[in-house]
Amino acid sequence: MSTPFKVVIPARYASVRLPGKALREIAGKPMVLHVHDRACESQAAEVVVATDDQRIADVVTRAGAKVCLTRSEHRSGTERIAEVSQVSAWPEDTIIVNLQGDEPCMPAALIDQVALDMASHEAAQVTTLATAVEDRKVLFDPHAVKVVMDRDGYAMYFSRAPIPWHRDEFLAESGPLPSSVGFWRHIGLYAFRAGFLRSYVGWQASALELAESLEQLRVLWHGGRIHVSEAHVDPGHGVDTLGDLQRAERLLGRDGSAG
Repeated sequence: MSTPFKVVIPARYASVRLPGKALREIAGKPMVLHVHDRACESQAAEVVVATDDQRIADVVTRAGAKVCLTRSEHRSGTERIAEVSQVSAWPEDTIIVNLQGDEPCMPAALIDQVALDMASHEAAQVTTLATAVEDRKVLFDPHAVKVVMDRDGYAMYFSRAPIPWHRDEFLAESGPLPSSVGFWRHIGLYAFRAGFLRSYVGWQASALELAESLEQLRVLWHGGRIHVSEAHVDPGHGVDTLGDLQRAERLLGRDGSAG
């Protein structure tokens, strides 16, 4: 990839389901440092951890990585990244990838993919990725965010509900998913430009965003466009629960690599 980009990793200490998540150890190393490793394996020109917690900042600094201490009142990782962009005085056309601090298994290839997609779509304010859903259980899981796109790959809506709702087929409570329509699971990896972030933080959160607890709905509510590409490789799994942490331990315990 020839277009330079930066990766910012928003990491917070508080987590309802897994307190202190960012500093939980996986294969003898805090999770946030595994996430940092994935970012460094990409073609990013710069990697920054953004946090409002001094404990996380100290761990990152001791590891020799770059950290930016941000304000504590941010409601989302995107807002935290906007502050990093502002204090760093990055030019408006700077491409930034939002790699969430609980994705220790995210392949570097997908970080590169979402950044390249941003460089390739001038009409998009945000780019992100998705994978096909073939399992009915995943489609109906509220923790798995689904997305519906238009013919050009731009998001129409994101939801924790199963969308699109197949009126006739879903009258049955079991069975294979209908083949007449595609179902897509959203991957929480984003790219955007610094100039967009300055607009985003000035927008009010929409009722849809608050209801679904999905920050990307703010973009659609205010008329922004989000381009969605199919992930080239398996995105792995994020860490939300103790079970997720144990799964990451099994994967990364071999050599610390997500590959």
